[in-house]
Amino acid sequence: MNNVAEQWNEQAFIEELLSDLESGRLVLPTLPDVALRVRDAVEDENASASNIAKAVSTDAALSARLLQVANSPLYRPRTPVDNLQTAIARLGQKQIQNLVISLVMQQMFQATDEVLEVRLRGLWEHNVEVAAICHVLASAIPVLQSDQALMAGLVHDIGILPILVRAEEVHELLDHPELLDSVTSKLHTQIGAHILKQWSFPETLVHVVQEHENMAYDHDGNADYTDLVIVANLKSHAGTDHALASVDWSGVSAFERLGLDTEMEVIIMDENLGQVEEIQEMLGG
Repeated sequence: MNNVAEQWNEQAFIEELLSDLESGRLVLPTLPDVALRVRDAVEDENASASNIAKAVSTDAALSARLLQVANSPLYRPRTPVDNLQTAIARLGQKQIQNLVISLVMQQMFQATDEVLEVRLRGLWEHNVEVAAICHVLASAIPVLQSDQALMAGLVHDIGILPILVRAEEVHELLDHPELLDSVTSKLHTQIGAHILKQWSFPETLVHVVQEHENMAYDHDGNADYTDLVIVANLKSHAGTDHALASVDWSGVSAFERLGLDTEMEVIIMDENLGQVEEIQEMLGG
């Protein structure tokens, strides 16, 4: 490991990656047309279930998945849902938007390289877990919306994706996880913010991506979505070998702004474990 680390120049790799990011040479994930059409339909002030259904129906696999979710135990339907308009009415427009983006994002986290595929799958499962925790915690916090919280959790680590794709070209990175972890920890928040700006996501979510691993993050006023993702991310990494697993939660001010102490957060999550798991299943995690 030491010999590899000595031979491989991490700083040169980082500088090249950032240069490619700024020049547009770095391959970044893009949202498919169907996701953009659904987002436009939902954000239209005259949005209707019919318009949204029309946007979704252009993708047969996506349509089938949304119907499956609408009929899942999470929504406990009394009668089967057999058409998109009814599914949209049952799930809600914002939830449909979140599900569509979740489903198209899931397709991004795939690779032909076996080592990379395992890592991407683990990353997707982590994103889904953080999204589910965010959704549950936000439901008890009046100033935060559960739908927005879920999306914040889903995209918080999107910046790791282009790094892993580039890593396919650098055997030292794929063969030595410690090197790859070091690079991703230094770059993924900056790259992730760049991606969300390209996707025209709200500045609130761009801020989440930029700051979610900043344990010194502090601000006046009410809790925000960055506070929420910081806490959910810590919860997800607890008990793993991730660097954040060693963080002393008592020193993280996000807990206080969310009205949680560390023991209370554990209790809340234990009580809502079933709901977290249902949301994870819904999102494909």
